[in-house]
Amino acid sequence: MRCCRSGAESLSSDEKEVVAGSTEEEEGSAEEHPPGEDSSESSSGSSSEEEDSDAEESDGGRSDGEQEEKELLPPCDDSGANCQPPREQCRNENDQLEQVTPRRLAGGQHVVRLDAEGTYQCSLTGLIFEVTAAVKITYSLLSWSKYATLVEKPWIVGGPLFDVRCDSPSALTSIQFPHSLCLGDHGAGMAFKVFHVKEEGAAIEPSIDYSASHVKWLVSSLSPVGPIVQSSKPLQYHGVVVIYKAVNQHPSLSFRVYVTANDNSNLKDISKDVKKSPKKFIKIDKPPACQKFLQDGKRYRLVCEPEAEINPADIEFCNESSLTLKNYIEVYLEKPEDFTLSLVELESDAAVWKAKLRESDWMHYDQNKNEQKTRAGGVKKRKPATSILEEDELHNKKQKTGNTTGGIETKILTDDQLLRIALLFGKEWRKIAIGCLQMKMKDIEQIQATENEVNFQKLRVLIKWRDREESNGTAEALYRCLREEASYEILQALRGFLPQP
Repeated sequence: MRCCRSGAESLSSDEKEVVAGSTEEEEGSAEEHPPGEDSSESSSGSSSEEEDSDAEESDGGRSDGEQEEKELLPPCDDSGANCQPPREQCRNENDQLEQVTPRRLAGGQHVVRLDAEGTYQCSLTGLIFEVTAAVKITYSLLSWSKYATLVEKPWIVGGPLFDVRCDSPSALTSIQFPHSLCLGDHGAGMAFKVFHVKEEGAAIEPSIDYSASHVKWLVSSLSPVGPIVQSSKPLQYHGVVVIYKAVNQHPSLSFRVYVTANDNSNLKDISKDVKKSPKKFIKIDKPPACQKFLQDGKRYRLVCEPEAEINPADIEFCNESSLTLKNYIEVYLEKPEDFTLSLVELESDAAVWKAKLRESDWMHYDQNKNEQKTRAGGVKKRKPATSILEEDELHNKKQKTGNTTGGIETKILTDDQLLRIALLFGKEWRKIAIGCLQMKMKDIEQIQATENEVNFQKLRVLIKWRDREESNGTAEALYRCLREEASYEILQALRGFLPQP
């Protein structure tokens, strides 16, 4: 592990601070499992109320944890100008590690079976496990907000919080947690530790190393754990901008824009906040990564072209991981038209993030677009606005020869169309096949065993999905499955396959 020790060498190896016992509010929220006890492969395997609620708040059968899993962003130089797209530099550090794709369980849990001694990285969460023997590890993403009162200054949340279990705890020697910080000058004046929730309260334990992307911890016992940090300088974060559009029957456009650190726990909280809103929202697929770091205490302004109503006009950035309620910027345009959003650093007027939003980004979800449907008797009736889940139910009732949407026949995807989609998939195609298309790992392995060419492996996976879906194996159905994880190019190609009115 390539390490930056300047802030960590002052920590003694046996340093440990135990915070006073848990408050009444957090009792039972993260129950300690005795050493050696493995999580059950069901939603009851996690005692956290948050994980139980994941299954209830799922969208189309996918939990919040599955929808909001994002890759960490890369380190930058001091100016923040050299940030690359997500993980380009961070990935170089861990290229030699064996990547493993976990199986998803109910309640947002993941499970991996590691067959031998070695160091392995989870392709979904970024967690790195060092083991001395074959083990089964079960883990899930938690929210920091329920432990907010236990993380006391000068310590600040530094990355996602995980609940980790193992069937053979003594074989799991270390865990490396992804962090969301931009270390700049190699972390001078910065110290990392690990926040560890235990039966008797919460402990702050020393880390043994840290790098540009991870914090390494020697496993003492297994329960909720995550990185925390303190620094003599303002902290700098790899940032993301996440956009949600309100879906209603008004012709105007209303958006929520979240500016936050690229922390999976925080992103999951944001997704939950949006789902709990009395309004209906859809997530807009735009590149989220900021091109400069976001600095604690600095002010930023969201700018719209053409002009829109933006509230608040500017914000002071802070890490909101431990806050229950997440702040957002509201953007309102009276006329539905294409527009550009830019996030600007107020002090220097430098652009941090920019995206162009077009009607096509949300048109397939917009309930305003009610179409006329002709019945057999020739009487036209306005099609009522339906949710995505209701549309899924309707699709499952269609005939095998093809579906009809708004009087337009939607055809099953052809092999040629699927090949065009397969060629657009990158290295993450297995992750997307498991997470979005609900493919089983054993099916993917069987395809790989009989097909040597990678693009044809991708094609056969897509064909298997289409055959399983039968009459619902359409471009529209595949678009709905892939919209959270697939690239812009794939989604654009699928839009091109949609029937034209």
